[in-house]
Amino acid sequence: MDKVVLSPEKKQYQEIGEDLRAQIMQGMYPVGSRLPPERNIAEKYGVSRTIVREALLMLELQGTVDIRQGSGVYVSRIPAEHEAEEEAFFSSDIGPFEMLQARQLLESNIAAFAAKMATKADIDNLKRILEQEQRAIAINDLSQDNCKMFHLVLAGASQNQMLLATVESIWRHLDSSPMWQQLRAHIDTRSYRLKWLGDLQTILAALRRRDVMGSWQAMWQHLENVKNSLLEQSDSDAPDFDGYLFESVPIFQGKLM
Repeated sequence: MDKVVLSPEKKQYQEIGEDLRAQIMQGMYPVGSRLPPERNIAEKYGVSRTIVREALLMLELQGTVDIRQGSGVYVSRIPAEHEAEEEAFFSSDIGPFEMLQARQLLESNIAAFAAKMATKADIDNLKRILEQEQRAIAINDLSQDNCKMFHLVLAGASQNQMLLATVESIWRHLDSSPMWQQLRAHIDTRSYRLKWLGDLQTILAALRRRDVMGSWQAMWQHLENVKNSLLEQSDSDAPDFDGYLFESVPIFQGKLM
């Protein structure tokens, strides 16, 4: 299979999404047909499945395709000839997996630092947030984003205002990112909320023990679990479904490489 050479002037997911949209417009994939597996698309363009997933999310937000868990990606409409407004809409949107990777690199270290710096009040606040989330899950209450609150309070527990401001900035990007919101809609279920709650309880337990490496590991694993859960939305019937979104931070014997 010949690989497509991508331009360095555009974000990769945008260029791939535009190319796939052009193929749909040219009739290569009629309405109702299924696009090739993400693995095949990634090989064609010489990119990771992270980039392919972001390109498909862009097309889904534009209403061009429908991503069906465990089934694949299907064409839902033929785009108009010129949709420059939609292209501009995504031009400043950082890919959701790129943001997730930044969080994994940053927030794991913040958790480690907070294990040394957190006050009793910080620990009590984090405990209250998790209790609140447990009650919310029981009654399927989506009115508050307790996971976000936990991460922000944890960043504040570092007692470093610059770290807190950085995490707040990341969450502002997440909240305003159409692609992140679309991706999150695929996993915003009770079972996933219970999974995240368990992860956050593990983080809190490590913080209470003042376990620096344990806190780092628990946060890293939480975001690794989020990453893997997002990939469950991909075409899992691909023969070599590899289960990764981006290159994870390597760990050797409990220490960062």
